[in-house]
Order: sequence, then C-alpha cells, then structure tokens
Amino acid sequence: MNDLHLTCDAFGKLVFIDRDGQTHVGVVPVHAFPISAPESGISLTSSDGRELLWIDNLNEISIAAQTLLRQSLAQREFIPEIKCIRHVVTFALPSTWQIETDRGDYALVLKSEDDIRRLAGNALLITDSCGIHFLISDTRALDKESRRFLDRFL
Repeated sequence: MNDLHLTCDAFGKLVFIDRDGQTHVGVVPVHAFPISAPESGISLTSSDGRELLWIDNLNEISIAAQTLLRQSLAQREFIPEIKCIRHVVTFALPSTWQIETDRGDYALVLKSEDDIRRLAGNALLITDSCGIHFLISDTRALDKESRRFLDRFL
C-alpha cells in the first residue's frame, strides 16, 4: 500500500486519488480504535461518509502520507490526557473537578459515575458535561491525591 496518493490542497483539505485515478477532495481519516490502537485500523472516508480505503497499519504507507494522516487525526481527535486532579468541589453529582491536562488546566463537570469508563489496563476515559473526552492512560501514574479523588467515584 506504499502507493497511497494523499495530498493536501490549498484549503487544507485532504485529497486522495484512488487506484482508478478518481480524485476525492475532503477525505476524512477515521480511527477504529483511537486510544487502544492508534497506529492501526484507519478508514479514509469521503466527505459524504463512504469508506474509500481501509488502512490496516500506518507503517504500510509512505512517510509523507503518514504525516498528513497523523496531522489530520490529531485535529479531529481531541482527547486531552489528565495529569493531575487538583481539587474536587463536591463528591455529590454533578461534581466539578479542577484538573491539569497535557493541554492545560480545565474545570471538568462530571454528571454521572457512568461518565467514567474503564479501558484496557489501568486506563480510564472520562466524559465531561460538554461531551469532551479526557484520558487517564494509567491511574497508577497519578499522584496520591489524584488517585484518592478518583477512588471516590470508582
């Protein structure tokens, strides 16, 4: 699959030319499993949502195409990682958490304990009241105070 022809037009849209030579402007890469398998399972979809190409693994395509796809996916998949839970306003729900992420500080509002999902290993995915997903890649890597706050909701 090293022959994948993917470019970016003057408007910043991805352009894919398929094996039949048909040009598709505004293609959108979609991860099947963005957290557990970020390097594999990527679908290139047309602007109307039709799958044009399935990429099993990013290593199967050229470095230039990998770079374009990674940039596009990073813009599309905004999942800040929680580094520290600084303060929890109340342990009753809804609850406001003051957190530090890899993208800066944030006040997260947790509506329900169901908004905390366990992932593989010791990872958690937390969804705030605005629908933003936050990742804790390893709960054991959090400081003691952050783990104590988190344990009250698990």
